[in-house]
Amino acid sequence: MSFELNDAPLDEETKELAEKELRETPENVKNGIEALRKLLEECSTLYFRTDDEFLKIFLRPCKYYPESAFALMQRIADFKVKNAALLDNLMPIDEKTAIFENNVVNVLKDRDHKKRRVLIVNAGKSWDPSKVSSDQMFRIFYLVHQAALMELETQVRGVVVIMDFDGLSMKQVMALSPSFSMRLLTFIQDAMPLRLKEVHFVKQPFLFDIVWRMFKPFTREKLRKRMFFHGSKMSSLHAHMAPSHLPKNYGGQLPEIDYTAADWFPTILKCNDRIEEWNTFGIRK
Repeated sequence: MSFELNDAPLDEETKELAEKELRETPENVKNGIEALRKLLEECSTLYFRTDDEFLKIFLRPCKYYPESAFALMQRIADFKVKNAALLDNLMPIDEKTAIFENNVVNVLKDRDHKKRRVLIVNAGKSWDPSKVSSDQMFRIFYLVHQAALMELETQVRGVVVIMDFDGLSMKQVMALSPSFSMRLLTFIQDAMPLRLKEVHFVKQPFLFDIVWRMFKPFTREKLRKRMFFHGSKMSSLHAHMAPSHLPKNYGGQLPEIDYTAADWFPTILKCNDRIEEWNTFGIRK
């Protein structure tokens, strides 16, 4: 059993969190939506849906400041153009083989103690770059982020990423090129409407220093403050993520992960219509 998307409305606890962290009050929501819709209607170059719930996707990470949300939408559109070779009309079925036969990207079936979605990236010995290129890895990230956007709770509570570098060798290091690093970090920092709360690097060997030297120049202060390096010290990870909500793989109290990307692929397939629609958004053609 892998993770299932939850499209339920926000519960009271999450609504309170949205008000506290995102300024999501009735007045700010109303004003933010109206102002953002007006900006989009007056813009001849961008095409996005303008219904209330859709606009909230972009307003939430920008704390309901419409100009910031509009700028985010512009960056998303620009990113899609600059990376059209990878993202144009991308559908889950395009990466079925990479997802099914390789367990590079996984999603924990349970949320963490703060009810955030948890993405696992197996970037060490589990990853064979000859079977899944770094470009394909990025495409899988992109598809997962599109699915996560459909969960209202994830829009508010955000996501956490665990980068597992267990058994990292030069084979993987060589595949993590500067161009991949720049593309991934541009996406995360400029063109992803999800709230990325934390990134945890675990089980990384000394060889990881080479990887970090590639990523570091593209990493801004805001993201760097959310990055934590634990090595093999799971107690260090537990200072941020409660072991009660982690699998044994990371020193947690839950059973070991017994599911792979192949198990959650059907969940992504259920999003086909929304992903196909997302592909139409961006710069007007």
